Amino acid sequence: MKKVLYCFMALLFTPSMLASEMPLNMTQGVTDISGQVYNLHMIILYICCAIGLLVFGVMIYSMINHRKSKGAVASNFHESTKVEIAWTIIPFIILILMAIPATKTLIAMEDSSDADITIKVTGSQWKWHYSYFDQDIEFYSLLSTPRAQIEGTEAKGVNYLLEVDKPLVLPINKKVRFLMTSDDVIHSWWVPAFAVKKDANPGFINEAWTRIDKPGVYRGQCAELCGKDHGFMPIVVEALTEADFEIWLASQKNAASNAAAEAQAALSQTLSMEDLMTQGEQVYMASCAACHQPNGAGLPGVFPSLIGSPIIKGAVSGHLDIVLNGKPGTAMQAFAKQLTATQIAAVVTYERNAWGNDSGDTVQASDVSLGTASPAASSESNTDIPVNLPVAEQANTGVIDTVIDDVKEAVEEVDLSDLTMSELMALGEKVYMTNCVACHQATGTGLPGAFPSLVNSPIITGPVTDHLEMVMNGKPGTAMQAFGKQLTAQEIAAVITYERNAWDNNSGDTVQAADIVQHGQ
Repeated sequence: MKKVLYCFMALLFTPSMLASEMPLNMTQGVTDISGQVYNLHMIILYICCAIGLLVFGVMIYSMINHRKSKGAVASNFHESTKVEIAWTIIPFIILILMAIPATKTLIAMEDSSDADITIKVTGSQWKWHYSYFDQDIEFYSLLSTPRAQIEGTEAKGVNYLLEVDKPLVLPINKKVRFLMTSDDVIHSWWVPAFAVKKDANPGFINEAWTRIDKPGVYRGQCAELCGKDHGFMPIVVEALTEADFEIWLASQKNAASNAAAEAQAALSQTLSMEDLMTQGEQVYMASCAACHQPNGAGLPGVFPSLIGSPIIKGAVSGHLDIVLNGKPGTAMQAFAKQLTATQIAAVVTYERNAWGNDSGDTVQASDVSLGTASPAASSESNTDIPVNLPVAEQANTGVIDTVIDDVKEAVEEVDLSDLTMSELMALGEKVYMTNCVACHQATGTGLPGAFPSLVNSPIITGPVTDHLEMVMNGKPGTAMQAFGKQLTAQEIAAVITYERNAWDNNSGDTVQAADIVQHGQ
């Protein structure tokens, strides 16, 4: 029996003594917070092992030494005050001892103040959108695992389903604040090495932060059941030294400049049907196949088939519009800022001619740039820049800024007509629900302590010029972005009018596109 007892004690002690070497144990990660979480985990593990050792040790001892074969006679007692007090006080003390380090760690995890960098993380089915505040950089990060590996026709790679086309790049030794939200359903941004796991809820903003201690590539994934392709939504973070991070920022600006030049050149190019179909298939498999399936058949009742559908058989303009601007109330996203004009032209051509559709239609980049997008999209797309690049990737580059300014001036010269109050409110609500609602909420009440309320706020009740300045140029050091280069003059005028008159603000103020142009001069 002694051998049995020794074996049992060894099993109890082994997890706590060798936990750090066990492959299934929690890892320490690469941040101070992840280290605190690991230490908290080990403290709780040691307490559980001690409790297990004590409880099972007493139980086994009693079974061995107080068994019937040894002539033991069971005691007959009840309603022992001492026992009642003991099994109430002792667990209470244990819980207090566990709560103290746990509370300290939780408080540290929630303290995102004094951040050096703020990044907005937006989840959508099934990709992540990253926006670097104060750096004017944004991009989408998509799964890059080849479809052949997913379908099993090729051997799985080392980072199967944990690789992306564009990783999130962060500097080490800097406090990075994350603002998490979603475009559609609930997602969860989870990187175990950082001990960061935070839900991204549509219409709400959650906060998290990290400070990475050493360079490297760290992987995670969406930890919320967000749809049928939930497992195809990975996260990859590349941590660089501060010097390398500055080099990366410069490379992004240079890439934006080159992409703008390529976008401009694409407007004069005419691709053959074969080239469009080849590129269109690549774009479709990367961006569309998850919903509409590789064979275009969709999922009945969930995602519509593209084989002989009304969109495919209808006018090209309608097809372009839904790809560029999406379809509100459905899972169909707007790809105007996710794909280049050439890519959109190619995928529309592919969809109209694949799977036996055989329409014979070809779409070129110039058709996308000058086509039939909604007013919000088409007004900015005369040079193809908003379609080709996320707005933030166009910034910080003199060439890009000049082109955007020229485009805006050309557009505004064409459409500076005054709108009625009802027209401004209708357009303003659309712009607000697209660009502002994630922070300030649909009711304008914001999120106390994070994003200010717009209901009778000083900005709303103050001079219109101050309101214009805030929307156009943002507010440094806060999450308020500059929308002067993201929205048209008419959209800015409409959203300001909406904010000053919605939610019982009722200022009666109206702002027109001409006011925006005059303010910017």
